[in-house]
Amino acid sequence: MVRFRISEAAELLGVSPDTVRRWIDAGKLPAERDEHGHRLVEGTELAAFARAQHEQAEGGETSARNRLRGIVTAVVKDGVMAQVDIQAGPFRIVSLMSREAVDELDLRVGSVATAVIKSTTVVVEKAPGRR
Repeated sequence: MVRFRISEAAELLGVSPDTVRRWIDAGKLPAERDEHGHRLVEGTELAAFARAQHEQAEGGETSARNRLRGIVTAVVKDGVMAQVDIQAGPFRIVSLMSREAVDELDLRVGSVATAVIKSTTVVVEKAPGRR
């Protein structure tokens, strides 16, 4: 059984530890105390909560399931193409798109944007020390 400390759960959910504590205190996210009195969230409970949060926030109909909301940190345009960097929590997403699309979306540094990713290849890595 994998269990996560509040700080680890917060990092995985992309929120602050205080937000996770509030969810636990409100009964929205189950947690148990370890032998030292620290609250731990069981992995399957955290996964179910994360899925419910995603389903609640997801909008529109699309076949793409991978969405990362973040802030635009860089926009580089040339004559036809543009590069847009988005920082979504600890993740940097880089998108190459037409300059026309960047202009139509009015993407600029400081804008909030969602990277919607649909790919035939996804590499999954496991964190060291976790089962």
